[in-house]
Amino acid sequence: MRGEFASVSVVGLGYIGLPTAATLASVGVTVKGVDISSRVVDELNEGRAHFSEPDLDGLVQSAVGSGRLTAFTESQPADAFIIAVPTPMMADKSPDMRAVEAAAHGVAAVLKPGDLVILESTSPLGATDTIAGIIRAERPDLVEEGGGLAIALAYCPERILPGKMVTELVANDRVVGGVTRACAERARELYRLFVRGEIFLTDAATAELVKLMENAYRDVNIAFANEIANICEANHIDPWEAIGLANRHPRVNILSPGPGVGGHCIAIDPWFLITRNPGLAELMAAARKVNDGRPASVIARIRAAAGE
Repeated sequence: MRGEFASVSVVGLGYIGLPTAATLASVGVTVKGVDISSRVVDELNEGRAHFSEPDLDGLVQSAVGSGRLTAFTESQPADAFIIAVPTPMMADKSPDMRAVEAAAHGVAAVLKPGDLVILESTSPLGATDTIAGIIRAERPDLVEEGGGLAIALAYCPERILPGKMVTELVANDRVVGGVTRACAERARELYRLFVRGEIFLTDAATAELVKLMENAYRDVNIAFANEIANICEANHIDPWEAIGLANRHPRVNILSPGPGVGGHCIAIDPWFLITRNPGLAELMAAARKVNDGRPASVIARIRAAAGE
C-alpha cells in the first residue's frame, strides 16, 4: 500500500495502460487493470504482456506474481483511476471519443468521494470537461454545492516512445492539468510514486493542448523536410546534401525527409486541432497534405528508378 493511493485502476491495458499498470505495481501499489478484451485480461492474469516491448514482460511477470496487478473486464473500485484508452480518428477526421466516454461511464459507476480520476488518452480540447459532465450526470451524489465534484479530476498526457516505454514512463517529464489547482496537486502525488522527471502543473485545457501541440509540431517539421525533398527532386538537387549543408548553420536543424508519417499519433492528432478550428490551423492542415502525399511520391520515384 502506498499512502492515500492504496489501489489504482488503470482503464485500458494497451500500449500506455499496461506499462503504466505494471510500473505502478512495481512501486508497491495494488493495481486493478481493466480492459474490454477478455484475451488481454486472461493473458495479463497469466503474467504475460499481449504485445512486445523491451523490459515489459519481466515487469508484468513480477507485478502479477506479487499479487499487486490483477486484470478485469469490468470496472473496479479504487482510490485513483487512470483512463488510457484509444482515441482514433473518424472518417471525417474528427476524434472518436466513444472509448473515452465508455470508460468514463464505467468509472463513474464505482466512484466514491475523494477519488482521483486522470485521463491520459490523447484527446481533443474539452475532453476532461466531457468526463466531468458524465460524472455529474451519472453521479449527482458526487456534485457539491456550487457545481464542483467531490472527486479530483485531471488530464496528464502520455509521452512515451515504443521501444523505450518502460524507461521513458519513469524518466520523462510530465504535464498535469487539473480541473482545479487542487486536482492537479492531487494527481501530482500519484505520479510522484514512479516518475523521476519533473512534473509541471497547469489547467486541464492547457494540458490537453500541450499533447496535441507536441505531435503537431513534429508533423509540421517532418512536412517541411518532405516539402524540401520534393523541391530538390523537381530541381535535380540531392536533398540529403542540401539539408546536411543547411544544418551546418548553428540555428538550423531540418529533419530528414522520408515516406510520410505513420503510427497512431503524429498522423492523427493534428486533426484534433484542425477540425476544431479549421480557419486557425492552416499550417497544420498543409503539413498533413504534404505528409499524406509523400508515400505516393516515393513510390513513383521507386517505379521510375526500376524502369516501370
